[in-house]
Amino acid sequence: MARKRRSSSRRTSRKTSSKKEARLVNNLVGIIVTLLMVIGLAGLGMLGTVIANFFRLFFGVSYPVAIITVLFFSLSFTFFARAPRLKVRWVVGYLVADLGLLMWLHVLMVGRLNIHAKFVAATWNNVGRVIFNGDTTVPIGGGMIGAYLYNFSDLLISQVGTAILSWLLMGIGIIIFFSLPWRDFLVASGHGLRKLGGGIKQVGQAAHNYANRPAVSTPLPVEKKPAPAPAPAASQEPTSPTLAPQTTPPAPKITVASTNQEKQSATPSVKESAAADLPLTGVTAREDKDYQLPPLDLLSPVKATDQQADIKDIKKNTHTLQTTLQSFGVDATVENVNLGPSVTKYELRPAVGVKVSRITHLADDLALALAAKDIRIEAPIPGKSLIGIEVPNKQVATVGFRDMFESAPSDNHPLNVPLGRTVTGDVEMADLTKMPHLLIAGATGSGKSVAINVILTSILLKAKPHQVKLLLIDPKKVELSVYNGIPHLLSPVVSEPKKAARALGKVVGEMERRYELFAKFGVRNLAGYNKLVQDNNRQPDHDNQPTLPLILVVVDELADLMMTVSNDVEDAIVRIAQMGRAAGIHMILATQRPSVDVITGLIKANVPSRIAFAVSSGIDSRTILDTNGAEKLLGRGDMLFEPIDQNKPTRVQGAFISDQDVEAVVDFIKKEQPAEYDENMVVTDQELATEEQAEEEDELFPAALKFVVAEQRASTSLIQRRFRIGYNRAARIIDDLEQRGYIGPANGSKPREVYKEAPDDQSSAGQTK
Repeated sequence: MARKRRSSSRRTSRKTSSKKEARLVNNLVGIIVTLLMVIGLAGLGMLGTVIANFFRLFFGVSYPVAIITVLFFSLSFTFFARAPRLKVRWVVGYLVADLGLLMWLHVLMVGRLNIHAKFVAATWNNVGRVIFNGDTTVPIGGGMIGAYLYNFSDLLISQVGTAILSWLLMGIGIIIFFSLPWRDFLVASGHGLRKLGGGIKQVGQAAHNYANRPAVSTPLPVEKKPAPAPAPAASQEPTSPTLAPQTTPPAPKITVASTNQEKQSATPSVKESAAADLPLTGVTAREDKDYQLPPLDLLSPVKATDQQADIKDIKKNTHTLQTTLQSFGVDATVENVNLGPSVTKYELRPAVGVKVSRITHLADDLALALAAKDIRIEAPIPGKSLIGIEVPNKQVATVGFRDMFESAPSDNHPLNVPLGRTVTGDVEMADLTKMPHLLIAGATGSGKSVAINVILTSILLKAKPHQVKLLLIDPKKVELSVYNGIPHLLSPVVSEPKKAARALGKVVGEMERRYELFAKFGVRNLAGYNKLVQDNNRQPDHDNQPTLPLILVVVDELADLMMTVSNDVEDAIVRIAQMGRAAGIHMILATQRPSVDVITGLIKANVPSRIAFAVSSGIDSRTILDTNGAEKLLGRGDMLFEPIDQNKPTRVQGAFISDQDVEAVVDFIKKEQPAEYDENMVVTDQELATEEQAEEEDELFPAALKFVVAEQRASTSLIQRRFRIGYNRAARIIDDLEQRGYIGPANGSKPREVYKEAPDDQSSAGQTK
């Protein structure tokens, strides 16, 4: 076991050193090429002339463009030790435009020389004169590449066609490079031409009918002639030649529509006819095909931790365990040892007849014998007839996020994220779509915020904005604010408790809207609905409808919300937890105070997957996991992970990701695509104020205001007697009337002044009464 661990550490160190050497080589090559390109561009000396002539040979007059292109790539190698990350449309657009430019330069050269054959030979002779004789007055067009392109194009479409093709290529390249909306322009032009053609056709038909009209002797029939045109009965007569052009245009529209409806009803996707009536006002997202996922080069590698001292202690601790157990009359042998990042797990096989409880009751004695600050006993190990004793290592190995992410199994599930490494060194994965919700709890500084950053960064590295949308709630205002501005967010990071409660309420509204969609289309969950939309989008003559993204709600500190707006927050969380899975809505709840007033019974019952970090007592551990064990964790990312499909928690050393790595990933994503917040999910201050005012206003306030205005006097006792309510409620109504400026302040024993005058009918009615 020790040899295996040593060899793996050596391989890691060799891999790290080889990567550093490769980066140095790339930097050196970039510097050399950059200097050569600068010399060639400036034409400095003999070397500069040689470099410039080399590019002239291939690209002709446009050789500076080619040198600048190479210089761009060499600068990227100089500063970043890698080629620049370019979008595909940039590369394709540049190449197409450059080919068009070379062809056009050769069109100009051929026109200047007035030649009609042997274009390649003529270009070769001119380039030779420029390179060997230094004659810069000779035209060389687009170099040898332009010569071959022009020769082939002239053979196919002649010189005029080549000139037109060169301009078309340059225009197409610019359109592709800048992603100009040329399709919309063509479609709009087509519609305009079609309408213009229809109008010309109708004018022509009307002129033809007017020319063939019957002769009349008096003006009276001419004035009455247009009358039959709008008559619906005349459209049924097939013998009327003048009415046919007017009744023909609407007929094909009705016929085509009914034919399409019949075809749609005959296909298996019966529900697509209702798509046009469906208001897509909720959370939708269209795919940006130019969006690129962040590369792993943005993450900094973590040096491997030297665990030689722990490897040497394995044999001694094995002997100590066996002798200590034998001294208490327990016969057991150590079958296997696993060296993990933070603990070493010794797997004991008790002899026949030895009760498990005898070993678990010796936890403190074994910790004393091993000189360990605490040990955790797993009895039995799930799936094995063994008992696990986890002993803390002397040196806790840091699990680097980049190394863990590279070792994680690759899949297409955007919410299947790695958490860390188990005792055996395997990567522990967490699929949030199967959980379907996750509770993270532990003491301050135990690693909750780092774990949330690991989960969010893993999602950002795997999921595009149209696949996953995030709603981040951070009452502490400092943990999740770094994610502001990424396109995955539904709204800016919410930090105020009242806004957080309102935002959760909007998520509930989105969930209900999705269930209405599912019921309307006859599907059961989000996957079924998205599959139906994709199948419909593949059909011809069908408008592309966006799919619905997964939604992940992250609450960084639940305790703060439960202290301020507990009723609204708990109701929304419970509703999302009960019904959110099928709608594609998932939650991560985190808290540093795992008490029963924060993790209530309703929340606990509906959030089945848990992660427990180090806590201070077994009571907190049982609140999170329903079992002891979290009080024996070491902190710094040491966790117990219990997903919905496991009966016992798994010990995992959480991965570490630095703030700099998170910022690097976020900055890359911001440059790829700007944030587009969903207006329906953003909680504004005005909306919150209106809601607070509606909640605070007493339901008797309008009636009390009307009564006070009619009586022109106001007091608490008067409101009490009139509406038969208690003193406290009547006093609150009077205070609200004063605050809103309807009545004046209290003036001793005198009645309050009423500022609003009653209408004449009310005042006269009050006087009569």
